[in-house]
Amino acid sequence: MIQDIFPHRFNNQFLGNKIIGENDFVLHYNGNSLLLKNNGEVFELPRKKDFQEISERTENTFLFTLDDVPCFIIWDNLKADKPNLIFKEINFFRTIMQQEIAWISIAGFHLMNWYLQNKFCGKCGARTRHKHDERAIICPECNSIIFPKISPAVIAAIICNNKILLARNSNFPGNWYSIIAGYVDVGETLEEALTREVKEEVGLDIKNIRYYKSQPWPLSSSMMIGFIAEADETQPISIDNKEIVDASWFTRGSLPKHSSTISIAGEMIEKFEKGEI
Repeated sequence: MIQDIFPHRFNNQFLGNKIIGENDFVLHYNGNSLLLKNNGEVFELPRKKDFQEISERTENTFLFTLDDVPCFIIWDNLKADKPNLIFKEINFFRTIMQQEIAWISIAGFHLMNWYLQNKFCGKCGARTRHKHDERAIICPECNSIIFPKISPAVIAAIICNNKILLARNSNFPGNWYSIIAGYVDVGETLEEALTREVKEEVGLDIKNIRYYKSQPWPLSSSMMIGFIAEADETQPISIDNKEIVDASWFTRGSLPKHSSTISIAGEMIEKFEKGEI
């Protein structure tokens, strides 16, 4: 999956008093695009030394480390005025061969959005500031503390005999299918949320719910909690025609276009195809 970058090492321990160094990695976003160094077919994360305009006055925030090298987000504008600097739309992570860059790009994207969404206190409206002893934002007026937003979401491979239920979301391109997923609501257990989402989206009752594994999914600030469940295929499928526009049972060897194994959805679908679930 996307976060599995071995032999590279990702460490999100927060180092609030870290000062950016010449060889440290720079993450600079322009909307949904990230500034990268382009060397033919290979991309690199730029470093501070690649930008003369970065000074001690430049606003920056420590994010995490990659292979023990600190990564900083630069908030001030940077110029892509060199032939090897290029802004890449964030969805490049789906196709780039360098998975460590793919993962760093969306992990940083998650934090960038969280910082931008919390410039002001949602309780009293005062301008917030970064805490320096932990990854958090604090309001100097009412002392409210805001931690990074992580939304729990459940996702399930629903199986019946040698078939898997796949659905097409209204936002999916072409004939792209995946498995059922949805966000956990207030007061729900993970299992209750999954049961509700499946019933709402495709009208099925599920049973024998068992945990698979989890995956952080920074694009939506989510933690995806994966399950395998069973359903009786004789139940009528009733799609909601809002989020889901089609859903069917599929057998091994005849699966439609679906998510790749960078996602937990794609991994579970591929494991079904191989007979491993």
